[in-house]
Amino acid sequence: MELFYYLVFGGLSAVVGALEFSKTNKDRTNTSPAFNSFKNNYLVVYSLMMAGDWLQGPYVYFLYQQYGFGKGEIGQLFIAGFGSSMLFGTIVGSLADKQGRKRACVTYCITYILSCITKHSPQYRVLMLGRVLGGIATSLLFSAFESWLVAEHNKRGFDQQWLSLTFSKAIFLGNGLVAILSGLFGNILVDSLSLGPVAPFDAAACFLAIGMAIILSSWSENYGDASENKDLLTQFRGAAVAIASDEKIALLGAIQSLFEGSMYTFVFLWTPALSPNNEEIPHGFIFATFMLASMLGSSLASRLLARSSPRVESYMQIVFIVSSAALLLPIVTSFLVAPSKVKGGGISFSGCIQLLGFCTFESCVGIFWPSIMKMRSQYIPEEARSTIMNFFRIPLNIFVCIVLYNVDAFPITVMFGMCSIFLFVASILQRRLLVIAEKPKTEDWAMKEIRDPEAEPLNI
Repeated sequence: MELFYYLVFGGLSAVVGALEFSKTNKDRTNTSPAFNSFKNNYLVVYSLMMAGDWLQGPYVYFLYQQYGFGKGEIGQLFIAGFGSSMLFGTIVGSLADKQGRKRACVTYCITYILSCITKHSPQYRVLMLGRVLGGIATSLLFSAFESWLVAEHNKRGFDQQWLSLTFSKAIFLGNGLVAILSGLFGNILVDSLSLGPVAPFDAAACFLAIGMAIILSSWSENYGDASENKDLLTQFRGAAVAIASDEKIALLGAIQSLFEGSMYTFVFLWTPALSPNNEEIPHGFIFATFMLASMLGSSLASRLLARSSPRVESYMQIVFIVSSAALLLPIVTSFLVAPSKVKGGGISFSGCIQLLGFCTFESCVGIFWPSIMKMRSQYIPEEARSTIMNFFRIPLNIFVCIVLYNVDAFPITVMFGMCSIFLFVASILQRRLLVIAEKPKTEDWAMKEIRDPEAEPLNI
């Protein structure tokens, strides 16, 4: 492997280590033993859930290839996963608010385990069923667990600021360290031990079963709106009204869809971007490097969220602009660097530049997750949290399905340009959210002055 990859990985490792070990009291939050116990329990469960998800990711496409399916059939399987997440995910999310978030988390484990079991069959219909189950599970993973955490945190009376600590640690571990370890573990199972491409799915099912056992034995149930006289249609209508009537919620949903849509598109594009002439690149090592960059971002986010200034609505504008610029690099390099016509070989000079840009984007992803969780906890009403969060995923899944269906229809530079524009629009919407979020304070002071115009101003 080329020295460049080791230099990037080593440099990121050094920065992450320096950030973690250099934290001062300003970057740390004093918490209670009860909260630490609650937080650690959640982090163990969340890490197991993410291990079950990360173990599968690198081998889904490879497994379908081993079963003899072509690119078109594999694309249909992937579309089925995102489509089921869009169609059924919102229904399941609403049931989580009504029937209980703990039950929804257990349902996630069972559904994903069944999806893993279907991978043993080479039959197309069985694999399609597995993708549908996986799509439903994905919706629960990104809604039910967060909804349970926020409700339980508030129910136990913990400081609201401590919620940010749990979010940042969950992303640092679940989307960073666990992702790297899962990739290495999957590589050992498939390559070193020669257990076949189904082995990571069996390992994922085991991790999910362990996590489910912890949930059943240590989690209490909580609900959104447990009213018995509200059916699903009423819940959907209530969630839609909440989004339409509160501009902050609508903006948050649009920002999330734009960023995540760009992120999932990037997942499909980075490989052809780095190897346009079939250059030999270490996919697993690059994936681990991206996850390390994401850890760097979550480490930065933990520092930012531990302080009252700058506000999350403020610094996220910069994050979106930086991520937009990072995904412009493939377009810039296509104009400034002469393309190589040599097939194979190592990564090109433009590929090296793009890899650095992609690591920057992944760092922004690491900042995005805990920050968007923090904003969702502030603005989304508790009684319909899971329903609204899955509403946000509808435009995301539509967008990803369209991209998957037309992935060969446009040049890769056009696709990156589209993602860059989406991220820039997200920064504009984030600015609008900041303005609206600050309005109540300004209006409160104005109303106070109207009520008491003769009051002496405070000397601060």
